[in-house]
Amino acid sequence: MPDPATQAHLRPLVEIVTQLPHYRALGLEVVDYAPGRATLRCDYRPELVGDPQTGVVHGGVVTTILDSVCGLACFLGLEQPQAIATLDLRIDYLKPAGVERPIFGVAELYRQTRSVAFLRGHAYQDDVEDAVAICVATFMIGSVGFNPGGDGGVQP
Repeated sequence: MPDPATQAHLRPLVEIVTQLPHYRALGLEVVDYAPGRATLRCDYRPELVGDPQTGVVHGGVVTTILDSVCGLACFLGLEQPQAIATLDLRIDYLKPAGVERPIFGVAELYRQTRSVAFLRGHAYQDDVEDAVAICVATFMIGSVGFNPGGDGGVQP
């Protein structure tokens, strides 16, 4: 966790983002954050299963975890809150997620220009070094749409 002053600055953004409907629907929980970094947790639930015979979580859930954690890390890395949009999300699925265990997503902002943010991340379960999937992502900064600052509303 960041120092108290940084946490006071970032916490309102974390609270706004975690109220998004897809965060609530998947049960995404922010477990760690800092400027340009975030970690999410998604607990296993039967309704997230993609293969009823094996109980493996649907790959779309992993995709959403990675897109969401990259978006949060991007928000937390901006000097001023503003709307962003995913431009590209490249995922390599390395293995199926284990049954009945939470999936974690970790992302970091590693480069930012005036209008584009570059992030990398991975999803894992028991060992942060044993990824289920890895990703690289680019986000447009200053897009029209959801604005995480101020009222958390939509920009015209």
